[in-house]
Amino acid sequence: MLNRRDVLKATAASAAGSMLLPGIGRAEDHAAKLGKAEHCIMMWLGGGPAQMDTFDPKRVSKDGLKDPGSAYPAIDTVVPGVQLCEHLPRMAKLMDRCTAVRSLNHDEIDEHAAASYRMHIGRPTSGTVVYPSMGSVIVNQKGSLSEKVPDYVLMGHPSPGRQPGFLGPENGFVYLTDTGSGPKGLSRPPRITDMRQSRREELLASLSKKFEKSHADEAVVQAYLSATKKGFDLAGPEFMSVFELDRESDDVRNAYGEEFGQRCLLARRLIERGTRFVEVSFNLTFVNGTGWDTHQEGQAGQHLLIDSLDKAFSALVADLEKSKLLDKTLIIICGEFGRPASFDSKGGRGHHSKAFSGLLAGGGLRHCGAIGVTDELAQEIVDGPRVSVPDWFATIFSAMGVDPSHELYAGDRPVPITDSGRPIAELFA
Repeated sequence: MLNRRDVLKATAASAAGSMLLPGIGRAEDHAAKLGKAEHCIMMWLGGGPAQMDTFDPKRVSKDGLKDPGSAYPAIDTVVPGVQLCEHLPRMAKLMDRCTAVRSLNHDEIDEHAAASYRMHIGRPTSGTVVYPSMGSVIVNQKGSLSEKVPDYVLMGHPSPGRQPGFLGPENGFVYLTDTGSGPKGLSRPPRITDMRQSRREELLASLSKKFEKSHADEAVVQAYLSATKKGFDLAGPEFMSVFELDRESDDVRNAYGEEFGQRCLLARRLIERGTRFVEVSFNLTFVNGTGWDTHQEGQAGQHLLIDSLDKAFSALVADLEKSKLLDKTLIIICGEFGRPASFDSKGGRGHHSKAFSGLLAGGGLRHCGAIGVTDELAQEIVDGPRVSVPDWFATIFSAMGVDPSHELYAGDRPVPITDSGRPIAELFA
């Protein structure tokens, strides 16, 4: 009869033996293939774009009210078998540099804030640990390319989910509201002369030195002082000149389009100077009255948003390709969830998270036009990889050369970068 010790020995021997067998339990079989992208630009479509009206078109609704379906006809792209909605004609010509991931899914439906948090953090809202955002993880793991520009820039509303969490303020974002003048906290008022600015910096340096000496062992204080120094570095001409968009030709500025496009142009100028991660938020609700949250009447003007996205995205890809930066820059397009194929009483759409679309472009990935297949109304995933939020994050991190199985530390507590996410294998050569 086997005793407990014999059973444990047998189990251990079996486990060790299985690790030597081809394809069974070997760590290298599950290791992510890491890409070489150096920068990331995320176009955030806050509110939730309708997948059947953008990247996963289906049959067109007969009346836009009682008959569910797409609002617009589909058009072919340069990738055989892959279609987009008719309001994305420029993007259709670039789909060989892109992959529409049509099988994203999670279980947050009714709450925009919770779903947005999940798509920025990679995890559900937690009351115990303040997790870092995607952008903060990337800048933490990749390090700075330049001390003269911020590593992480946010253009749009800084709602929860963008924070650095336990990674500390040095991995936080610089928040922009005006593409023409830069952060107000970094712009010197005209009344502050060079001499007054110099005296202020000397006084602050003296106070900081005393404060640092008396709190030398406190990591939070050191992180705060480091972030303060970074702020003064960013007030210099190298960063502030990024906002001189009038230095671009009229043809370039016009190619990007209106305000959202100008934000994308600014994102390009930032990464050219060394910024790692830029989020460009498309939160301009005045374009159609509701933004991408197309309940009720907002659906009627949705095509205006799609047209603007098409114009800005295509100009950005063309610019990055011209400057040899497309393979080094991963572009992400996503929102917090998708929309149902059915309509509400005024022709709008509700929320849907069981199957929705995001898009990846550039970044040196092996693009294929589209991944994942949904049913006839883009409501259920029927084929291809089911891409969870952790899988989405693992794919993005891997493209950026960040190991998605790596562990961070919240104090002494190890925290995996993703919740067991696995990158989409098809995108890595």
